[in-house]
Amino acid sequence: MCCVSQRETMEVKSEVSTFLEEEKMVRQEEEEEEDIVCLDEAFFINDNYHLTTYTFGSHVLQLFCLQSASTDFDLTGQLVWPGAMLLNDYLSKNAEMLQGCSMIELGSGVGITGMLCSRFCHQILLTDHNDEVLKILRRNIELNTSSENPSCCAALEAEKLEWGNSDHINSILHKYPGGFDLILGADI
Repeated sequence: MCCVSQRETMEVKSEVSTFLEEEKMVRQEEEEEEDIVCLDEAFFINDNYHLTTYTFGSHVLQLFCLQSASTDFDLTGQLVWPGAMLLNDYLSKNAEMLQGCSMIELGSGVGITGMLCSRFCHQILLTDHNDEVLKILRRNIELNTSSENPSCCAALEAEKLEWGNSDHINSILHKYPGGFDLILGADI
């Protein structure tokens, strides 16, 4: 026969009770983790683009873009920002400095500055880092370089460019070994 003191019995009960409480907490945490909802970036994407007309001097541009911004996800390139409007106004008034240039635009977004410059430059590369933004940028290039739009004359292309990504930079340098005469960026 084994004799256990009342004190020892209380200690064992306390240890068992502590163990059971810890196990209960672990199960609750696991259940809570199962309840966590992870939202894919697609949840935040708004692709309700509107064809919008912009006029800079005598130059009229049409672009697909959003009418308002969402800052929940990095898709700020889906609309035209005030800095791009100011830059385009300046460029339309000083178009002679663009004549015959090759140009790269950083953070092109929907491409409003590059589209305007295509009226004056001979080669333009529009860049952005976001794949969703690149989709609408390429759609706008297609819209503005169609055979029905004779006012666009430059070779327009879009490339992914994450600043500091050596693969992206090297790819661009390989395709454009002569570099560019002009580097532009609005609201970057």
